[in-house]
Amino acid sequence: MTSTTAAAPEVAPFQLFDLTVVRTRRLGPSILRITLGGPGSEGFRGGGRDQSLSLLLPRPGQREAVVPAAGGGTWHERWRALPEDERAVLRSYAVRAERPRPDGSTEVDLDFVLHGDGGPASRWARAAAPGDRITVAGPAVADNTAVHFRPPADTDWVLIRADETAPPAAAAVLEWLPAGLPARVWLEVPRTEDRQALNTAAKSRISWLVRSEGAACGVETVRAAALPEGTPYAWIAGEASRLRALRHHLVRERGFAPERVTSTTYWTRGLSEEQARRAGSEAVSAGISSAEHPKAEWVDQVAR
Repeated sequence: MTSTTAAAPEVAPFQLFDLTVVRTRRLGPSILRITLGGPGSEGFRGGGRDQSLSLLLPRPGQREAVVPAAGGGTWHERWRALPEDERAVLRSYAVRAERPRPDGSTEVDLDFVLHGDGGPASRWARAAAPGDRITVAGPAVADNTAVHFRPPADTDWVLIRADETAPPAAAAVLEWLPAGLPARVWLEVPRTEDRQALNTAAKSRISWLVRSEGAACGVETVRAAALPEGTPYAWIAGEASRLRALRHHLVRERGFAPERVTSTTYWTRGLSEEQARRAGSEAVSAGISSAEHPKAEWVDQVAR
């Protein structure tokens, strides 16, 4: 008689996790770190680097976010099935750090830039206190498509350019880089005090672009730089129009191969995340590639 072993059920790459605020800490005048964790974090498995997740936030006038109930299909399909004027607002953030705990739970650090516009994420972050609960859509497997920083094996050096929304992801990437790999890095922050100590074993040259000090924050910061020799890989993240200009410079003026430039759009000037998601979805439906419309790649990253 032959014995058979049942196959383990397949784990959905992205799931909803009910997390608890563990602690909050100011990192500078503009930046607040919130650590999430608790029993609901069991099964959270990020891939490091520029791993992202989506917060499900309450709408104005709601005490709690309206989140999808358990059921068939993906969490995003169940979220879309809720009434548009009631369902939770989605905001996407990079995972700055992830720490497994002895009890099987996981702590996740998220860094928030506290904008003066009082958007949903800023409002929630300013009021967050230990013990508060929030639902997030996050990874349940480490090798997931929300990790975009993937330098090919033949990479000789790395270029990183991040505006104020992306230094947490850039910092996590720097920690991941192998020892001795040359890296040229530009990180934009609102104020001098928002600069942070960064840990990396890479042979990195880091330039902080501080807007309150009048730093030039456009493509000219990279255009004026002398770059290393060898085969490059670039990871650029931030506002859509600036990324298009920088990608054009790297590919058309510097000769980078297009597939060696990863552009991750974190926001689009003049559009809310909902409007940007819609624009990206329309671009995907129209068959426009992420190189032509960076938002297409970003929507594919977070809308699951």
